[in-house]
Amino acid sequence: MVSLRVGKYLETKNISYYAFENSLGASRGSISKAVKDGKSIGSNVLEKILTLYPDINPAWLLTGHGEMLVNAAKSTPGIQTYRLKTDTTVESQQIPLYDLEAFAGIVPLFGNSKAMQPIDHISIPHLPKCDGALYVSGDSMQPLLKSGDIVMYKIIDDVTNNIFWGEMYLLGIDMGGEEYITVKYIHKSDTVDYVKLVSENPRHQDKDVALSSIRALALVKGSIRINAMI
Repeated sequence: MVSLRVGKYLETKNISYYAFENSLGASRGSISKAVKDGKSIGSNVLEKILTLYPDINPAWLLTGHGEMLVNAAKSTPGIQTYRLKTDTTVESQQIPLYDLEAFAGIVPLFGNSKAMQPIDHISIPHLPKCDGALYVSGDSMQPLLKSGDIVMYKIIDDVTNNIFWGEMYLLGIDMGGEEYITVKYIHKSDTVDYVKLVSENPRHQDKDVALSSIRALALVKGSIRINAMI
């Protein structure tokens, strides 16, 4: 959680919550309560933190990857979009960023996302409409996606009829009663009522899965990678 990492930074630097909140122009107790309760911190506050405390590694603060402190870190987020020809962009939107570890998989998240508490929101202009964002793990889509990247997605409700062949998807698949979460390209399969999952990484073999085993599906609309140079 971003808020917990903020608390860890303050503890390491021996900075009081009062002094920290005052420097940010935040209301008294707002940051300390967010850290204590594990609540999200607004993107405008995060921007102020990264501006006023440049020794924080942005990649660590946002994703938990890498070292907490950097001497002269320069952070540039790499944003890539994956659009259909029929997509229309939205001038401004607040995309909820979810911590997958807080849920029992993407099936309950997709089923009731409006009631789920995001850890933060992402605001990037002129993107296609997105329902949410998640951190990804694993290396099946490297080098296009690496573990720790953020993917922004649009939920697909009708799995059977609304698959665009060859596009990239976030999937929740039933594997013996457990949910397997992955990002893959979906291609047509030679087997009826099956689809072929294809990886970007050539070391991962293609795999056919039954359409009926796909419990949750979302079209990947964009990705974010934070590159920190120390």
